[in-house]
Amino acid sequence: MSSIIPVKEFAERRRKLMERMAPDSIAIIPAAPERVRNRDVLHPFRQDSDFQYLTGFGEPEAVLALIPGREHGESVLFCKERHPEKELWDGFLVGPERAIEDYGLDDAFPVADIDDILPGMIEGRSRVYYPLGKDQGFDVRVMDWVKTIRSKVKSGAHPPGEFVSLEHLLHDLRLYKSANEIKVMARAGEISAEAHRRAMKRARKGGYEYNLEAELIHTFMDHGARSTAYPSIVGSGANGCILHYIENTAPLKDGDLVLIDAGCELECYASDITRTFPVNGTFSQEQRALYEVVLAAQYAAIEAVRPGNHWNQPHEAALEVLTSGLIELGLLSGTVEEAIASEAFRPFFMHRTGHWLGMDVHDVGDYRVGDAWRQLEPGMALTVEPGLYIAPDNTDVDEKWRGIGIRIEDDVVVTKDGCRILTGDVPKTIEEIEALMAE
Repeated sequence: MSSIIPVKEFAERRRKLMERMAPDSIAIIPAAPERVRNRDVLHPFRQDSDFQYLTGFGEPEAVLALIPGREHGESVLFCKERHPEKELWDGFLVGPERAIEDYGLDDAFPVADIDDILPGMIEGRSRVYYPLGKDQGFDVRVMDWVKTIRSKVKSGAHPPGEFVSLEHLLHDLRLYKSANEIKVMARAGEISAEAHRRAMKRARKGGYEYNLEAELIHTFMDHGARSTAYPSIVGSGANGCILHYIENTAPLKDGDLVLIDAGCELECYASDITRTFPVNGTFSQEQRALYEVVLAAQYAAIEAVRPGNHWNQPHEAALEVLTSGLIELGLLSGTVEEAIASEAFRPFFMHRTGHWLGMDVHDVGDYRVGDAWRQLEPGMALTVEPGLYIAPDNTDVDEKWRGIGIRIEDDVVVTKDGCRILTGDVPKTIEEIEALMAE
């Protein structure tokens, strides 16, 4: 169970979701399935984010049913029973009895009995909330339960008349982080920041990209974060121009930059940091010039993260600074307005300036409401990550710029009067980076 988020907060999340559900309805949320890696080996299990958000229960083969108004309890869990012999091989199981006590649930049953019990809970409910299409195997089971109810219509059974996607209701709740969630994310940011600092220092020894990746993973685990939030990107030289480069096998070369985009996952919450620094500890003239543009763009974007501003304003602020810098350095021509209108910047900056952050690194939540960008509100967490990438084969620019890739990324939470940076412990000015690497 989570050591920071208390049981009562999971119960409160379930209550809030049920308040938003139709009164005559049921929500069915399955746990993540286990995945085979190869032959007898499974991938490390990671709980489904929606299921984790509502329960804190970390086992596979479980199902949560939320039934507003149910006389014998509204929150019902189906999970694996205790089995001492199997637990000898695969580890401790909570079991239905302990699940009620330890996780604040109203009722619990063996998941082996779900086919006999859950259809009776669905029967008589007019609406079923369910993550449609997320798991095809489980979709079939849900449809089988409904067919069972329909087969008894002549005996007076009432099958549900409507299936509704659960995501809209649930993901809008997940978008707003509680104080405890922010505490977890801040700790994840601290751990990831320490990992990035260690990687910067290690780079001076040379070696390979994977040597820096090893420093990241070592630091994550050394501080209790057992997993990365996503595959770490360690791109040196021209590899830094590949947005999702994860091979991490190239040698570190004197004179090159290294772009590291990496973050740990702590208690199912992600951190996401990117820093770019020189292998030899000193930025060249061209690297310095481009880096200063990206850093100024990030400062401008962070300044635009405040309540009342809409989602796209940080991106617009960064884009203006990046485009202006490209024109000043001679990589683009014309005015800033013309270059933005024609998207002349796209060969150098082809992604957005951020994304929602939370239990998923690209977290849930709508970016637009109707036809308008969503307004930023306190409790929303997001990344701010402008970049510039000069492709090694871009013959439209002077050769001295080619193969330079730079991105700077931090995690922020919107506050009542601005935003709080969760990942500020990593150096990001040129002076700070060069000083750290000189230690």
